[in-house]
Amino acid sequence: MKDLKKYSNKTKAAFILLVVMLIIIVSNFNTLENSKNVNENINAIYKDRLVVAHYIFQYSKEIHFIKTEAEQLHLSDTIKKNEITTTLKVIHSIDDLYSKTVLTPKEKTYFEAFLNSCETIRLQSQNNNWKQVSQSGAEALRTLELLSEIQITEGKAKLKAANEMYIGNNSLGQLQIALLIILGGITFYLLIIKKKKTIRIPEPPSLN
Repeated sequence: MKDLKKYSNKTKAAFILLVVMLIIIVSNFNTLENSKNVNENINAIYKDRLVVAHYIFQYSKEIHFIKTEAEQLHLSDTIKKNEITTTLKVIHSIDDLYSKTVLTPKEKTYFEAFLNSCETIRLQSQNNNWKQVSQSGAEALRTLELLSEIQITEGKAKLKAANEMYIGNNSLGQLQIALLIILGGITFYLLIIKKKKTIRIPEPPSLN
């Protein structure tokens, strides 16, 4: 009965040991997955938000220039037309770079609206409609402001998600440390049982 009890205790300890090891393995996989997601979010913040914010800044600078040129009274129509045509080429050189980033549905809608405004500016400048060019430029700038707000919102969302996963990784790390302590305790317990089992008490000498 005593041997059966010892065997039962060792079996329970071994089972607990196995469970702890499985939990550690699973938590390690979760940690790796979270780390991967954190890395993806950080890359997304840079590639799809900070870089795009730079594109929007370049767009704004060029549109401001177009608007200013259209409002200049002392410039001839030919000069205005040439300047605006050149500036629109600069703008369109950024379009492909912008479109290669990850766009939300709303962002895609605003980006297409901006491109339409640029096309409208081109047509109006060809017809020397400088007042309309200025108005279309103002509309394009408002669209760029909306695009800029999206970058801020999406960037904050990505950063929040990355922070939450970082906190999750910390919690998993603390859990793993606790489980390793338990694992060490179980191992020590099993060693003690084995040691007790191997100790033999010598029998007293026979008096016969």
